Formats: sequence, C-alpha cells, structure tokens
Amino acid sequence: MIDDLYSAKLLKLAANLPHLGRLLAPHGSSEKISKLCGSRVVVDVAVEGDRVTEFAQDVKACALGQASAAVLGAAVLGASLSEIEMARDRFRAMLKEGAPAPEGRFADLSMLAPVKDYPARHASTLLAFEAAAEAVRRAVERTSRAGAA
Repeated sequence: MIDDLYSAKLLKLAANLPHLGRLLAPHGSSEKISKLCGSRVVVDVAVEGDRVTEFAQDVKACALGQASAAVLGAAVLGASLSEIEMARDRFRAMLKEGAPAPEGRFADLSMLAPVKDYPARHASTLLAFEAAAEAVRRAVERTSRAGAA
C-alpha cells in the first residue's frame, strides 16, 4: 500500500521541482504551513489580468508536498485564478472524498490519488495549491486596484 503512495514517478517528480526560489517583485505572495508536519510552501506570482505570467515557489515539504508543488509548477504559467481555484477544490475533493482528479493542465494530480487513504498527509499535499490560489487572488486584487488608480 505504501509503495502505491511513493511510486517511482511520484518520487522523480518530487525531486525535480520547477520554478524554485522567489520572485524579486511579485504581484502577490502567500505562505502556507501544515500544522501537523511543519511542511511549508511560499508562492510568489506576477499576473496579467487574472493569468499567471511569472511563478516561483519555495518548498520545504515531504515528497507528497513536493510532488504536488511540481505538478503546480509545471503547469501554472498561463493559468487563470479560476483554473487554479478549481484545481485546488477538485484536488481537495479527490483526497477527502475520492472524487475524480482535476482535469486539464493539472491532471497529473491523479498520481496523488493514493494519498486519500492517508488523511494525515492531506494538508501537506494541498499546501502548494492553497498557496498558489491565495497568491494569485492577492495579485489580481492588487493589480486591479493599481489599474483603477
């Protein structure tokens, strides 16, 4: 059962996180920490309208959190706020309720379906998507206000 959770594909993904680091001048940022295990993800974004044009992430998490962040980092450029929020919500439903995996650009989250059987791992696995959704929302609000001024 644990071998299903830590597949070779998942471990390879976790070892190759795209967009590591921080942006020099992000439009929005968010930090999320799992209280249970201490995993931490910081996401910085720049947006044009509501679409991500630049992305960086600082990830200090277990292999599951890193794999989730890798899926996010590989597909987030060009994503809209609604796409990211929908992926986050479907990902959460997949883990907590056994719902189908997100479709589209974040479909690779399906490899994390076995995490459903490990509720203590849900929070750290969701961190990157929660941080990204919040960072993009903040960026959209900030740039909307700046454009209106």
